[in-house]
Amino acid sequence: MSSKKSKTIIRVVLAIGTITSLFFVPWIILKASLMPLPDTVQEQVNRATGLGFDGIIVYVDKKGNEPEFFAAGYKNKEEKIPADPHYIFKIASVSKLYHAVAIAKLVRENQLSLDKNLADYLPELKGRIENAEAITLRMMVQHRSGIPNYTDTYMYWAAPKETAEENLALVLDQLANFAPGTDYEYSNTNYLLIDRIIQRVLGYDTFDYIQAKILDPLQLKNTYASIQDVDIDDVMSGYYVGYEGDLKYDNIDVMLATAEDLGKFIRALNDGSVFKDEKEQEIYSSIYRYEHTGLIPGYQSIAKYHKDIDTVVIQFTNTVDFEGYNWSLHEIIYNRLIKILKKNNS
Repeated sequence: MSSKKSKTIIRVVLAIGTITSLFFVPWIILKASLMPLPDTVQEQVNRATGLGFDGIIVYVDKKGNEPEFFAAGYKNKEEKIPADPHYIFKIASVSKLYHAVAIAKLVRENQLSLDKNLADYLPELKGRIENAEAITLRMMVQHRSGIPNYTDTYMYWAAPKETAEENLALVLDQLANFAPGTDYEYSNTNYLLIDRIIQRVLGYDTFDYIQAKILDPLQLKNTYASIQDVDIDDVMSGYYVGYEGDLKYDNIDVMLATAEDLGKFIRALNDGSVFKDEKEQEIYSSIYRYEHTGLIPGYQSIAKYHKDIDTVVIQFTNTVDFEGYNWSLHEIIYNRLIKILKKNNS
């Protein structure tokens, strides 16, 4: 067979493969990605409801400008209560940023050491968590411990546990996923243990420390430890595709905040004003990141600072589907919002 004929056949095969693959592409993803970019943030926010989200909140803080608030859809779809950008939202794993800042502060205060191990801090876990004597606090903060993630246990989110003790019990006496410090794997168990370590060292609740050292100095009055600490009517409802219940009532021990409070915290984290001094910020920079996302049934969040336009953008959506394209759509909307802001900034 000639080289020319071979190339022709290869091109035909590739073309057929491309056409065939289009039948398996999630068209809603293509729709969300390829629609013409609107001129304003509000127009893009409005489109979220056509992509399957019951409600969306967006907060934009551009340095030198007044913060802007955007919302579309419903806070509560059963009662047809419109979404409002000032409602409280479950921020899920975004709370790890607050805990990492607390760790940096406690290290700076010489109350914690990043190089002490889990068995030093929680000796009762020696023999219950593999490699407890070799897993350092630094490894736990950075998700390099190898400790299994309790939310990865079979069907966890079908009936999530309500207490730290119940969650920890799911991974006790289990084999490590890898040797400490040799790999990276995101594990919520790390931060469950970090919370316990902070409480053990301080002698009081971790959130009380976060309140005193982070929230109060920044005058953040709409950030809370759990659903038990808020007026439930102020919380945005959360939904899971195919499930009719309102997930805001689930008490799964997660922090809550308004988009504005979270945005102010992200600004302070990135400009350094959340830290006592440069040394404290250096400690933080050596252990954790400056942005985060959050995902639990009913609640998705993205919290980031965009240095090139000096802008913090927070996005909350209250409809989740672990089995579908829901998170991808959430990210697409966010990325398009950033494009609009950059376009308008030029």
